[in-house]
Parts: sequence; C-alpha cells; structure tokens
Amino acid sequence: MLFESSIRTPIGYLTAVDDGFALLKLQTAPEAEEETITGSVAKELKVQLGEYFDGKRKEFTIPFILKGTPFQKEAWMALCDIPYGETRSYKEQAESMGRPNACRAVGGANHLNPIMILVPCHRVVGADGRLTGYAGGLEIKRFLLDLERKYK
Repeated sequence: MLFESSIRTPIGYLTAVDDGFALLKLQTAPEAEEETITGSVAKELKVQLGEYFDGKRKEFTIPFILKGTPFQKEAWMALCDIPYGETRSYKEQAESMGRPNACRAVGGANHLNPIMILVPCHRVVGADGRLTGYAGGLEIKRFLLDLERKYK
C-alpha cells in the first residue's frame, strides 16, 4: 500500500509518497492547498524537514528507496556524498562516480531525482558556479543553497 502526503514547507507544499516503511518520492506540489499527513514515515519526514528548514538538521534519517536505472541510482547516491552547505559541479559529480565524461548524463539523472532535499541535487551547480536546472525551479534551488550556507 502506498501513502501520499502533502507537507507544508517554506518552499511550498511537497508531496511525499511512501510505502509505510520508506520514502519513495518527495517533490514540489504547487497544486496542493492543504497539509495532509498519512502514516508514520510522512509524520517523521515532516518533523525532520521542519528541523532542516530551521537550520537544526543537516542529515536526514528517513529511509528511502530510489527507483531508476543503475546509472541514475549511482548518480543519486553520489549526490548524497555532497556535504551540507557545499556544492559540486556536474563534472565533479561525474568524476566522483569514476565517469569523468558523463557530465550531461549526470545532469539528466539529477533532473529525474525522485527525492528532493534528502537526495540533494540542489547542491549541484554549473562548472562556473552558476545555478543551473532544478526540477523544483531555480528559486527553490537558490533558497535551499542559501539556507544551507546560512546554517553551515
């Protein structure tokens, strides 16, 4: 059974989908109009997200399951190695995976990241440090990076 929740945050509502044991999806939900928390995973996620946005949490302990191709999962797990408050370029992420020529493929995988914030694709920037694509929008990416720099 899947549970879907809508969680209110400073960046707007987020939709969380879990299976009762682990988080499967966390995405922006611009169409949401009210908060609905379904089940224990979402309840704990709401607490941890609140701590994150208050600058009190730098790592999450919510279990999650990433569903994608082997390359996508490899790219998403490489995101988890980027420390709180720091950024990496797509090239640096590709190099950390032992795939120095896969910058574009890494960018494509990051764009499909199913679990925003916990799998921190917002920490990846262009080679020149510019903010580049983010599924949640560049305004949210900027907000998350500024938040992490503030509390680093």
